[in-house]
Amino acid sequence: MKSKAKMKDFEFEDAGHKFFCSVEVPRQAGMQPWWWFRLDTSESTRYAPFEASPDDTEKSVQARIIVYYAALLAAEARPAYQRPVWQKPKPAAPAGEIVPA
Repeated sequence: MKSKAKMKDFEFEDAGHKFFCSVEVPRQAGMQPWWWFRLDTSESTRYAPFEASPDDTEKSVQARIIVYYAALLAAEARPAYQRPVWQKPKPAAPAGEIVPA
């Protein structure tokens, strides 16, 4: 049985962003390796969008990262849901009384 060589780190550009991609094995024993990426605009923020697979190619990983990042940007662009401030319910008007509008 042939085993594929470990995928090497790579980088690519898309939509004006440079992506730096790498596979890392978690410290805990038995966990699968994950793909990580960061952007050239942030040295400290990294994303781990999916597990690495022996069938991964640079092209397939690049496509998945682009889709993941687009979804991330779309989620960040949505307005935050603002819950109304909780208030104690007002007492009901007595029967037969007209409540002014």
